Amino acid sequence: MTSTSEISGYLERQLLIAMPSMADPRFARTVIYMCSHNAEGAMGLVINKPYPGLTFPNLLTQLGIESTADNNIVVRLGGPVETGRGFVLHSTDYMRQGSVKIDEAIGIGLTATLDVLRAIATGTGPQHSLFALGYAGWGAGQLDSEIQENAWLAVPADFELLFDSHLDGLWDRAVRKIGIDVAKLSTTAGHA
Repeated sequence: MTSTSEISGYLERQLLIAMPSMADPRFARTVIYMCSHNAEGAMGLVINKPYPGLTFPNLLTQLGIESTADNNIVVRLGGPVETGRGFVLHSTDYMRQGSVKIDEAIGIGLTATLDVLRAIATGTGPQHSLFALGYAGWGAGQLDSEIQENAWLAVPADFELLFDSHLDGLWDRAVRKIGIDVAKLSTTAGHA
């Protein structure tokens, strides 16, 4: 079955994998889940970079949220834009006011309210979740240009990779999952 993003040419609900030639050090070896992509721009969450110096229990304490559940969630640096703003990408078993279904096919929702953090802290939140501070954003046509410059590889989103808490090597696993030998990836774009 063909997805809407394949028909439209837009990459929402896809994973972007930074090519080895990625020049921007903020995105070197990143895997990004694309939440939206349209003519006005794009927004995604980096899923494989930990937020430096911040643990989920410390974050809950800073927010005044008491935790009664064992939360071994890795806080991720979702991107360089608005790094103080939090996003929870999660399974759709948790959908409340403020939640948005991003991908019904694989069951992905997005919530950016404190309610989801309270639910996770008490063990009543989604079965699978990923918490990120900040996001990756592109203006109109910017991501399309970067793809033409061979900076990104787009692949269908994968539930297991998305919620994999072992961030070391996630980039390698994402590339291998689609059957590509990293050593054979070209660092230059071709033109026909």
